[in-house]
Amino acid sequence: MMSQTISRAQSDPDLVFSAHPLRTLRLGGESYDADAFTAEAQRTLRRRREFIESVVGGLKRRWARERRRRKVGRAYDMALEIARVIPPGSEVLDVGCGNGFIAHHLSAMLGRSVIGIDLGSGAEAAIDYRQYDGARFPAPDESFSAVTLCYVLHHAQDVPTVLSEMRRVLRDGGLAVIYEDIPQSWWDRGVCWIHNRQWKNRTGPCTFRNESEWRALFKSFGFETVSERSLSRWRNLTHPVTRKFYVLRPIPIYQACPKGCQTSALSAGSGLRFSRVRFVGVFMC
Repeated sequence: MMSQTISRAQSDPDLVFSAHPLRTLRLGGESYDADAFTAEAQRTLRRRREFIESVVGGLKRRWARERRRRKVGRAYDMALEIARVIPPGSEVLDVGCGNGFIAHHLSAMLGRSVIGIDLGSGAEAAIDYRQYDGARFPAPDESFSAVTLCYVLHHAQDVPTVLSEMRRVLRDGGLAVIYEDIPQSWWDRGVCWIHNRQWKNRTGPCTFRNESEWRALFKSFGFETVSERSLSRWRNLTHPVTRKFYVLRPIPIYQACPKGCQTSALSAGSGLRFSRVRFVGVFMC
């Protein structure tokens, strides 16, 4: 058999020096073209890469949906909490509305459109949004039955102006609903420090106050505390800090000022409203 193969090779050299490329011998003894092997390897790598990208992309989309659900869910819980203290049909201004989901849910719960204002150009939720310049609320005097500030005041760079504006737009007997973080313990102070690091380059440095400081500040701007309630720090696991829920009411001018201040203010005539709003801190004695 071997002699026949040698004689055939000698008589026909093309059998030895063929135009076909050399074949690679694989472990199973199966011969395979080098080009085909390279192409298959590339296809395998491409399929593996596409599989990994699809898995990672799916996880990212799922995480984004989960974050959105939690964001919308937290807004719903807060809106439900606020709706329990604000009468249905009230005209409400949500200051620092952010994504707008609290105002969106609250509109449905109260049966009236809630206006949201913030420094940005718009809100994520479909609400009646108005841009705020950081100084004067875009609303006329005594135009709202309630004002909400949900974790806003510690971001405000001019808290006195915000509180003065809040009093200006509130009607007599109106309500202010305020959520705030309270640095009560070393843990809370640490969380507040981290929060400040995250936001100071975006909105400016945060200013956190304890309970007595907030009460004194609210009183100095002519607000009485109707109720206040401590909230669990674990309601938001990504920001576990002690929280307070305040419900305030503006004190009428004749109760907020001593007799001399009333006389002085009343003598101002048409300037009474301006004095009541801008200098209420002076009137409070």
